[in-house]
Amino acid sequence: MTVFRSGIPSGTGLGLRRSLLSELLESESVVADFLELAPENWIGVGGRLGRRFRALTERYPLVCHGLSLNLAGSAPLSQRLLTDVRRFLDEHNVAAYSEHLSACGDHAQLYDLLPVPFTDENVRRIAGRIHQVEDALQRPLIIENVSAYLTLPGQMSEAEFVCAVLEEADCQLLLDVNNAYVNSVNLGGDPFEFIQAMPSERVAYLHMAGHFDAEPGLKIDSHGAAVADPVWQLLEQTYGLHGVRPTLLERDFNIPALSELLPELQRIRALQTGRVAA
Repeated sequence: MTVFRSGIPSGTGLGLRRSLLSELLESESVVADFLELAPENWIGVGGRLGRRFRALTERYPLVCHGLSLNLAGSAPLSQRLLTDVRRFLDEHNVAAYSEHLSACGDHAQLYDLLPVPFTDENVRRIAGRIHQVEDALQRPLIIENVSAYLTLPGQMSEAEFVCAVLEEADCQLLLDVNNAYVNSVNLGGDPFEFIQAMPSERVAYLHMAGHFDAEPGLKIDSHGAAVADPVWQLLEQTYGLHGVRPTLLERDFNIPALSELLPELQRIRALQTGRVAA
């Protein structure tokens, strides 16, 4: 198996959720090339669940995707969280760690991803925080473009902001294809143009997920449904723009049986194989 410079295994990945643990362990075949999990959901887990988790990590390569670092917030980064995450990554031999290019609360944890103004000041400030994280974890930090439902006053577009942070911090991107599509509907713009603007050499891997149509012109990045057709089309275009990248399927709510997720994993793999063969 090829491992990209970012530490992400090549191929197709699946987001690990506790409801999938038994099915993944009981499956006779390896259903994905790697699993992605939020370390906050597994740090300190012991007992029977911890032993089952360890059995799965011995079978699948892992990457980690954080939820609560508050990377773009203004409060100091949590040194306790960084220590816990570093210990978890070391224990499970995880090379790749990603987080959202957003805030999630300063005086309290909001458990949501909030946009920040797209300004030069925030580019420099967030790049500095990325370097702090990398020093603490002794690993590169991969940042993810996020879904949003409003735009704060700023000096640049989302694409310009993301590219500026990538350049200033000299880091890599987790390109969420569904988020690009959701933002194009909610905030306007062309998702293809956003993805085209991302620097290919910095795209480490991709996320695919479903969304919820709340009302005309408003899509919620729920991760609670199958991937929509326009997002599949956008994934194929993304491979055409940036080449085949490791691609992960996320499902956080309304999680079906593993057998219902397999066709989506197989569709990702077919698009990857078709693009490589072309």
